[in-house]
Order: sequence, then structure tokens, then C-alpha cells
Amino acid sequence: MLAILTRHVGIEKAIGMGELYERVYGKPYQNRINDTRELRRLITELRMDGSLIGETRSHSGGGYYLARSVSELNDFFDRRKREAIKKLALVAHMQRVGLPELMGQMVLNLGPSSKMKAESIKGSDGQQELFT
Repeated sequence: MLAILTRHVGIEKAIGMGELYERVYGKPYQNRINDTRELRRLITELRMDGSLIGETRSHSGGGYYLARSVSELNDFFDRRKREAIKKLALVAHMQRVGLPELMGQMVLNLGPSSKMKAESIKGSDGQQELFT
């Protein structure tokens, strides 16, 4: 798979899931979800081993690529972090707890006698969050 991806360096040269599957396994997939599960597992394994495989989700040409630059890689990381935070925020909202509480962070209730300057704002879930 890495040999194939070396011809797809940079987001603009991303290779779609179907084409990558055909090149790796030598046959077209029948079911987009079930048949490509092993391919996605291999990509995850390669990433866990340090391969800088990015992905783009676009209706007109998404797919996998090897990152060409630090900024391209950081864009991929930022997208993944935003997706993860959105999923965690959904769980927190459904459990009716704040995101910090869901993540096991200590929530401090600093009253007016506190010597620290604190600012309370509403988070994306409508919960009050405290920042100092």
C-alpha cells in the first residue's frame, strides 16, 4: 500500500478508496463499507507505525495521500481533533455534563473571594465553562 501511496504525495493527488482498494487487492470492491474495512485497518496500522497518511473528504475527489508538508499534516491533525471534540461534546450533551467533566477534569467553583481572575463563558453545549 505504501508503494502505491508514494505516487500520491500531497492532498491534490489523493487517491479514492475504490481506486486504492483495486490497486492493493487487484479487484473492485462489492460493498463500500464491508469490503474496504480491511483497507481502512491497514491504513490505521500504518499510521500507528508512523506513516504520514492523510485523508480528505470531498464529494468531488476525496481520498488518501501521503502528506507533503508540515502544514498539510497539521491541517489533517486539526480536522481529526475537531471531529473528536465534536463527538465528545455530543456525548457530554447527551449525558448532561460539561465537556471538562466528561474528560475527568476537575471543575473549580471559584467564588468572589478567589484571588485568581476568572472568566466564565458559555461553551458550545450551552454549559458554563470557567477559564482563568
